[in-house]
Amino acid sequence: MGQKINPLGFRLGTTQGHHSIWFAQPKNYSEGLQEDQKIRNSIKNYIQKNMRISSGVEGIACIEIRKRIDLIQVIIYMGFPKLLLEGKTRRIEELQMNVQKELNCVNRKLNIAITRITNPYGDPNILAEFIAGQLKNRVSFRKAIKKAIELTEQANTKGIQIQIAGRIDGKEIARVEWIREGRVPLQTIRAKIYYCSYGVRTVYGVLGIKIWIFCE
Repeated sequence: MGQKINPLGFRLGTTQGHHSIWFAQPKNYSEGLQEDQKIRNSIKNYIQKNMRISSGVEGIACIEIRKRIDLIQVIIYMGFPKLLLEGKTRRIEELQMNVQKELNCVNRKLNIAITRITNPYGDPNILAEFIAGQLKNRVSFRKAIKKAIELTEQANTKGIQIQIAGRIDGKEIARVEWIREGRVPLQTIRAKIYYCSYGVRTVYGVLGIKIWIFCE
C-alpha cells in the first residue's frame, strides 16, 4: 500500500521549519510538550470566545513558540487580526494573563506578538476553518470546496488538493471525496507544500478535512 507521510515533517530542514523552538532534557521533554499544547489551546479558546467573525473563521495560521530559560515568546500568525484592531494592547494583555493563568509559570516571562499574513486564504488552516464553517451550515461539500479553490486562486498558489472524509452530506455510508486543482508534487522535497488536517463536528458526525497547498 502507499506509504503516507506528513508533508511538513518530510520537508523539515529544507522548506519547512519547526513551530516550537526549545531544548529540554529527555526527562523534562514531555512537560515541555504538554506546556506547548496548553499554550496553543488556551490561545485558540480565547480567540473563539472573544471573536465572532461573520465568516466563522478564526484566522489562526500557526502559533510559533520559542522558549528560553526566563522567557516564553509566542508569535501568532493570523489572517484576520481583529485582535489587532480592537483595543490592541488591552486584548493582548488579557490574552497573556489567560495563558499565564493556564501555565502558572512564576519565574518566566510570557511575551505574545501577533503577525499578519499577507494571503490568508493561501494558508491551509484558515481554508480548512472556512470549509468547516460551510459544512456546519449544511452547505453542499462540492460547493464549499469549489468556493475554497476560488479563494486560493486569488492568493496566487500553484496548486491545491482538498480531501473530505466521513458521512458527507449526511449519507449513511462514510466515504472519501477529493478534488485537485493545479500541481501538487508531494514527492518533491524542494516543493513548498503547506498541509493541514482538520476535524469538523457536524450534525451527522465528525468529518475530516485535509488540505495540501503548493506555493512555489
